[in-house]
Formats: sequence, C-alpha cells, structure tokens
Amino acid sequence: MEHKKHWYDYLWIWAIIYFVMGFFNILCAWLGMIDFILPLIFAIVGGNKWFCNNMCGRGQLFAILPKTFKCSRQKPAPGWMASKWFRYGFLAFFLTMFGNMVCQTWLVFSGASSLKQVVKLFWTFKVPWKWAYTVQSVPEWVTQYSYGFYSLMLTSTLIGLIVMVLYRPRTWCTFCPMGTMTQVICKVRNGKQI
Repeated sequence: MEHKKHWYDYLWIWAIIYFVMGFFNILCAWLGMIDFILPLIFAIVGGNKWFCNNMCGRGQLFAILPKTFKCSRQKPAPGWMASKWFRYGFLAFFLTMFGNMVCQTWLVFSGASSLKQVVKLFWTFKVPWKWAYTVQSVPEWVTQYSYGFYSLMLTSTLIGLIVMVLYRPRTWCTFCPMGTMTQVICKVRNGKQI
C-alpha cells in the first residue's frame, strides 16, 4: 500500500530548483543554508532524524531518479561506506572543506584576498562561473561565500549521484555529513553513547 503523499514528499523539486537558480545567479547559493540549518534544528529540538528521513530533497532525488530512469545498479554498497571510521572521516573532511570555504570568505571580507569567481568540483577542478554573478550591489565576501557554498553543494550532490548509479539509490545517505552530524546530536540529546 502506497503512503499518502505530503507536501514535503515533493522537496526533490527544490533540490533541482536550487541548482538551476545558482546556475543563473550564484547568490542563490545562500538558500542552501536551509539544508544545513534545518536538519540540525530538527535533531536538537526533536532528538530525531525526521528531516533526513522525510524532508531531504537530495535524498528524495536520489530515490526518484532510479525509479524514473532506471539508472541505478541496485547493488549493495561496500560495507566500509557505512562504517564509523568512513562516516566520521568523511564528516571531518567535509568540515575541513567547509572551514576552508569560510576562511576564503574571511580573506575576501578582510581585504587580504580578492573575489574568486569560480566553482570547484570535487574541491579541485575549477569551473569558470562568471555568467552566474549578476548582482554587483552586495559585498564581495557575500559573493565569495556563494561560490564556495555552491561548489560544496554541487560536489556533494555529484558524489551522491555517482554512488546512486553504482550502488543503491540512497547510498549517499549512509555517509552524508549532515546525516552523521544529526545522528551524533540525537545520540547526545537522548543520552546514548556515540
């Protein structure tokens, strides 16, 4: 029996809209902060992973694409992908990259560095993105953060798509940094051992 659809079952559309908006105006990347803040609020207030299980647009997208386009091998992921050392290691790496992005933003804010109009895929490959910067009336640090955050969101989505194709649809969810962070928060909040 199929469950009754709720408005939040369609948030996969938001995941697509986010990337399209950022493609045309990089400042829209700031909207991705919603996907960072809400899961943490749900975990802190509710002590559960309700956001991850019900409202994550990317997770929904990774589930819908294989159903629609038959683009997943539907194979079990290697066990190490769900292991603690990999999940916490990936979270540490992710937070390091986020910290680097914040540092770059600070350098632009403080005047020590100039605006880098570039989106980086997999934190390495530079993709010129000058056409997406259409608003000139904001401080350069705001724009710098937009480029960094869009890069982060795009890279993590591409990783999710790759493991979706190679393994099961929502394989990304087993080591998603936000999922790992919310799990830690829930365990601490509910008095369980991490």
